Amino acid sequence: MSDVSPIWHPSPNYGPRREGLRPHLIVLHYTAMQSADAALTRLCDPAYEVSAHYLIGGDGRLWQLVEEDQRAWHAGAGEWAGQQDINSRSIGIELDNRGDHPFSEPQMHRLETLLPHIMTRWNIAPEGVIGHSDLAPGRKWDPGPRFDWQRLATLGYARPASRSHAATAATPQGFRDAAKACGFTAKADDATLLEAVRLRYRPWGQGPLCDADLTPLMD
Repeated sequence: MSDVSPIWHPSPNYGPRREGLRPHLIVLHYTAMQSADAALTRLCDPAYEVSAHYLIGGDGRLWQLVEEDQRAWHAGAGEWAGQQDINSRSIGIELDNRGDHPFSEPQMHRLETLLPHIMTRWNIAPEGVIGHSDLAPGRKWDPGPRFDWQRLATLGYARPASRSHAATAATPQGFRDAAKACGFTAKADDATLLEAVRLRYRPWGQGPLCDADLTPLMD
């Protein structure tokens, strides 16, 4: 793995992980702001009570705002694989992106350099690398439809979409069961759950539930 040397820029917005929890998730976000500097200011402003462990600029610059063993305030309300208080269970990485344009090559390269270090330190499996929208469907949309999850999966840094065809046609309950098995356990109606899964695996998907929506979730 390549060396990772972040710029230390401490945020006051953090606390201890609760109940002795250790991170077993990495949550990816986009900043939805006009620049990395604006995001850095926001993430370090005590008035906003938000932070992340890392921020990666569009030019590939990497800042660390919170020590990994501490609880950053990035995930908010949500649930993944039946577990809440995601902040105590995760490392948060913010990506300088408004959500309406592609993620830059320097930024993706830096992320791909950072992820294996974190995954190795905390023994985090590829299935533990998730998006904010995965744990908070309908409330959050990041890292959004322009993020290349397949690229991370190919490198072993995220769960790959299954290519196995479903044995049966997709039904709302069957889709919900398959999504739950993959970690999508946050409360959501059928349409919201479908939107969250599509953001992760089929951002080009439109219309009602179809068999192609179920396929990425199959093992």
